[in-house]
Amino acid sequence: MHDPTRWLGVLAIFGILGVLYGGWALLTFLTAKPDLSVARARFFRAGHAHAGVLLVLSLVYFRYLPETDFSDGLQWAAGLLLLAGVLAQSGGFFLHMAADDLERPSGGTKTTRTGAFLIALALLFLALGLAIA
Repeated sequence: MHDPTRWLGVLAIFGILGVLYGGWALLTFLTAKPDLSVARARFFRAGHAHAGVLLVLSLVYFRYLPETDFSDGLQWAAGLLLLAGVLAQSGGFFLHMAADDLERPSGGTKTTRTGAFLIALALLFLALGLAIA
C-alpha cells in the first residue's frame, strides 16, 4: 500500500460506481414517485451531478499528485481531503433535500459549503506542491 494515488484512484472509481447506481435511483425516484417535489428532484439531481463531476476531477488530481515532492503521508492526506470534500459537497445536496423548508439554509447547505472549502483547500495544496516540486 505504498502508492497512495493508486489506492485513492481506486476509491474514486468505486465512488463513480456509486454515482452510476445513484443515476438509476434518481430515475426510479423521478418515474415511480410522482409526489417528489420539483425542488427535491432538483437537489437530488444537483447532488448526483456534483458527485459524478467531482469524482472525475479527483481522478485527474490523483494523476498529478505524484508529480509533487509530497511524502506518501502527505499524498494520502491531500487525497483524502479531496475525497472528503467531494462527499461533503455532493452529500450536502442530499441532506438538504430531506430538510423541512427547502427555501432556508439547512445542515445540508452547511455541509455543501464545507465540502467546497475542503475541495478548494485540496486543490490549493496540489497547486503549491506542483509549483515547488
